[in-house]
Amino acid sequence: MHSLSSRVLVLTVVFVMLAEVLIFLPSVARFRQDYMVQRIGDAHLAILALDATPDGIVSDKLKQQLLDFVGAHAISVRRSGMKLTLMEDNPRMVDSTIRLEELSPVDMISGALDTMIVRRDRVLRVIGYSPKDMDAEIELVIDETPISAALLDFGWRIFLLSLVISMITASLVFLALHWILIRPLRRITANMTAFRDNPEDATRIITPTERKDEVGVAERELASMQDGLRMALQQKEHLAALGTAVAKINHDLKGILSRAILVFDRLEESDDPEVRRIAPTLISSIDRAIAMCSQTLNYVGQESPSLNRSRFALDDLLDEVCGKEVDGVALTADTVKGQLIEADRDQLYRAFSNLIRNAVQAGAQAIEVSARRGDGATVVDISDDGPGLPPRAQENLFKPFKGSTRAGGTGLGLAIARELLRGHGGDLELHQTSGSGTTFRLIIPDRAAV
Repeated sequence: MHSLSSRVLVLTVVFVMLAEVLIFLPSVARFRQDYMVQRIGDAHLAILALDATPDGIVSDKLKQQLLDFVGAHAISVRRSGMKLTLMEDNPRMVDSTIRLEELSPVDMISGALDTMIVRRDRVLRVIGYSPKDMDAEIELVIDETPISAALLDFGWRIFLLSLVISMITASLVFLALHWILIRPLRRITANMTAFRDNPEDATRIITPTERKDEVGVAERELASMQDGLRMALQQKEHLAALGTAVAKINHDLKGILSRAILVFDRLEESDDPEVRRIAPTLISSIDRAIAMCSQTLNYVGQESPSLNRSRFALDDLLDEVCGKEVDGVALTADTVKGQLIEADRDQLYRAFSNLIRNAVQAGAQAIEVSARRGDGATVVDISDDGPGLPPRAQENLFKPFKGSTRAGGTGLGLAIARELLRGHGGDLELHQTSGSGTTFRLIIPDRAAV
């Protein structure tokens, strides 16, 4: 019962049997009524034998034969004001009266179930019109036991027939569902299991069929997802190899540049004024090259940083970031005094510093940081008066190694800042940019919203 196919088979049998039950009840009700109508028809024939006699009297032997033929204790016919009767010498006490023309469908079903299940030895008076002459009203007194026996026999035959039909129908439905649905699902699940064991093996990607239904769509979507996942894993492997290579290059480059710095230190002591003038510039360039290699290595090899939350004043953090001039650029902070937030202070400091450093490197002369509360979060805007972002930079914004606006940049500052904000459950977005400046918006949600 744990497999889908066995459940489908059992449910199909159960549902067909339920449908047969809905057919069974009207069937037994109709059988009971037809049984009584047939007895009424037989009673009419018996009365015709009585009506054919000159004086309307038959012998006791013929009377009993006629009553036995009908299976009744008494028969009475009313037609055109006349009444003919056949009755046993010792009439039975009637327990219930049934008028066939007054029976509703519910009465027919309940009466059939009562006759078949309860099986009481009752005597019934059945009244109805003869199927051979609608002007003749027939009244007969019969036992209920023969009706109950006939109903049980009919019910068992219906049950066995329903069971056979259910099994045949269930088998056909099962075979159809197995071919159309279960078999493809088994193929999909087996492929998913095999792909899970070795997702980098291209031969384990499912080959979609030409089906146009939901199964075909699922196969094509699964193949697309598996191919994308395989490519992502390959890219991850390549990035890991890149990280290893960068680490080696970084180590070797640091050694080479360190020796170069020693040489430049001696050049600073040179008596040549021109050499002494350009030496600091060369050393600064080498330091920036080392910093770029280190930054690239850290981004490629880093994992998602864990949050070390604390409760602190936002204005203190912004004052620490903005309380100085960076390369002649004025930084100002505008926030609510004493406004507290719960976040990782070091990560937010790093995000603010990256954004401010990017603005400085883009050519901004003034940077303003403002903060406010809104919708269960703290919203911080960092605005500068730089030249704005070119269209190409906007297309690749927040993409490492692609979103830089300056030659030689890595574009990692925005990517790292956004990753840090999303780690808090917030986000970093470009609010506006134009020739007169750019504004980035940082959304820092409250702890409960994370």
